[in-house]
Amino acid sequence: MNLDAFTLSALVDEFMDTLVGGRVQDSLGVDEDSIGLEIYANHRRQYLYLSANQSTPRVHLVPDRLRRGVAKPSTVGLLFRRYVEGGLIAHVSQPAWERVLQINVQGPEGEVSLIIEPMERRSNLLLVQNGIILDCVRRVGADENRYRVSLPQHPYVPPPPQVGKLNPLTLTLESLLGIFAQNDDPKKKTHQLLTARLLGASPLVAKEIVFRATRSTETKAAEADPEKLLAALHSLVDPLARREWQPGIAEGERGITAFSVYPLESQPGWRRVELVSEALTLYYSAPVGEDAYNAAKKPIQEEIAEGAAKIEGRLVSLRRSLKDESERETLKQSGELILAYQYSIAKGQTELKAQYDLDAPELSIPLDPELTPLENAQRYFDKYNRAKRALEDVPGLIEEAEHDLDFLKQLATDVQLAANWTEIDEVVQTLQAKGIWRGKPQQKIGGQKSAPLRVVTSDGFVIWIGRNSRQNEIVTFDKGSPMDLWLHARGVGGSHVIIKFDGRPIPERVIEGAAALAAYYSASRGEGKVIVDVTERRYVRKIKGGAVGMVTYRHETTRTVSPQAETDF
Repeated sequence: MNLDAFTLSALVDEFMDTLVGGRVQDSLGVDEDSIGLEIYANHRRQYLYLSANQSTPRVHLVPDRLRRGVAKPSTVGLLFRRYVEGGLIAHVSQPAWERVLQINVQGPEGEVSLIIEPMERRSNLLLVQNGIILDCVRRVGADENRYRVSLPQHPYVPPPPQVGKLNPLTLTLESLLGIFAQNDDPKKKTHQLLTARLLGASPLVAKEIVFRATRSTETKAAEADPEKLLAALHSLVDPLARREWQPGIAEGERGITAFSVYPLESQPGWRRVELVSEALTLYYSAPVGEDAYNAAKKPIQEEIAEGAAKIEGRLVSLRRSLKDESERETLKQSGELILAYQYSIAKGQTELKAQYDLDAPELSIPLDPELTPLENAQRYFDKYNRAKRALEDVPGLIEEAEHDLDFLKQLATDVQLAANWTEIDEVVQTLQAKGIWRGKPQQKIGGQKSAPLRVVTSDGFVIWIGRNSRQNEIVTFDKGSPMDLWLHARGVGGSHVIIKFDGRPIPERVIEGAAALAAYYSASRGEGKVIVDVTERRYVRKIKGGAVGMVTYRHETTRTVSPQAETDF
């Protein structure tokens, strides 16, 4: 694992410089395994990410505000709010050679320790006060680990000491020869031997040492030169002993493959970065921005896609029925032929064969022997009239289905653009209200409803931006007035944008800027160029019987723009 004892030591130094003395202004649950802290320190906001994910546990600063990725705070999250929020970061430390980092906080209810143990498959994040666990992300009972019970109201027990490992900072040639002498496996590789016998020697560290000595990471222990190996080891660890960290990443065709706090000769494309946290963020991709909600959005997007597929199937059937007139015409012809041949139809006859047109094939018309010819004819005319009346309803049914499909496309855009849990929840609640949500009913998340964005240009023009269907309704019909300009990306789901008319002519640069915002907050966000319709708000109308936010409009002009989240106007 890259996040070894040396990397954690470098993080301790980084946090001592950047976080100690800072105040924790906010805490949030990033996901079920992770907590984020917003810390105001050194005259700026810092964002600390602590994750006990079993596969990729980690702790580091991230460059942007973390996002709450859970609908409701966990028990641990609530305790962080109580014991950590408002507290001051007092100290950051690491037990020698352990992959454990401890952050002491002078909190509202006394000093507490945040202990992150970023070890794969055994990772944990614990909140401890006076040596007693308040709670932890991963609860471990005595049935799982007799030595270390990690449960609320139990003493915190550090990881067991590492036995039989040597300190690489003081390693001598004699000690190294002893390690090799004890190896009786001719197939064992050198890096495996170093990892098993040296403190802090993660696989990455061990392979780097071996590569510097032999120019290969796969050298067998039986083929290694201990003297060259010792020299390579000291070339790597001596700067680390002096806490001379050199954070960096290895980047190749497959992307970023590793991070370290020392130069990596064993991996191509290694380059320096400024901070250890920067290296970790680049490697792991921090859960910041809207992408932090991708996992939560996925089941909602699947529900929408399934609902849209059903409506598209219904539309195909309805449109086909408009084109297929042969069945209705056959009903009418059957009734007319029965009337024409009624006097030749024998009592109890079950079928009439007759030709309607000279060029057409003969029709085989089933008859009900219990009915008179006139009654049989009347039955066929009744079926024809019912089919004809049903046909008259088809255009309306098609229009209704098309509106439903457009609304689902808008909801798909809503969830794609959702930037917080409230906006995601509004889509879920809408799907449930429409009867489209097939999963377990979701309780509404508490708190206020999401609100449209308000932007004011440098010369005072106010722009309103709706980011989902409900907000679009508000922007267009509550915020908008008849003489305002209304904008929407053409042919796709997206925002309704209003430029308020205050008596002044609206400059073209303001219209172009608002169009760029409308393009950005639409399903075409990823396109290079987007066509945006512009009209006066008075020409925008709600669709009769349509869902919230669904409109029709006329007298539009267009602008072709590049989507932009922020525009300088």
